[in-house]
Amino acid sequence: MKASHAKRPLLKDGNGSESPPTEALQRFSVKQSPGTQMKLQRILVPTDFSRESAKAVRYAVSMARQFDASITLVHVVEPSYGPADFGGASVVHKDSESQRASQAKSKLGVLGRRILGPCRIVETVVRNGLAFFEITEVAKALSADLIIIGTHGYTGVTRAIMGGTAEKVVRHAPCPVLVVRRHEHEFIG
Repeated sequence: MKASHAKRPLLKDGNGSESPPTEALQRFSVKQSPGTQMKLQRILVPTDFSRESAKAVRYAVSMARQFDASITLVHVVEPSYGPADFGGASVVHKDSESQRASQAKSKLGVLGRRILGPCRIVETVVRNGLAFFEITEVAKALSADLIIIGTHGYTGVTRAIMGGTAEKVVRHAPCPVLVVRRHEHEFIG
């Protein structure tokens, strides 16, 4: 029994001549012009103070160093819904939104001071509302060049209940979004 060898496919160029794919790829590859480089000046990093958000901050610090970009940390205090909001008995929330905003502002300040050394500028923003909406609004207001956001990676029912903030940010953002997952290949040192 003889082994059959498949014939290498050939590509036709605009002149009708045939060539192996590797030669065609070399001939038709796009080369970056000298002097053109990515301009990254403002990086927006939403945080909920989770491990996933901390990882996104690490990525942002690395990129800010490389591109001499500023970082803006944003935390969104989402509304608390209880049974009273849905016609049930009144519930006293442990922390009011203003208390949670104050706590977030304090935490962001600590985080901002911690990363200020390696970064040119670190700003902090606390907003009230729906996380994905407020994040995209801050990105628009600041003319952010990139959003780096952590994701919990929920799927199925948990995702349906907890939401998909990172996914919604990707869909509504005015700029590119880098989504950082907890368990993935690391490309920063």
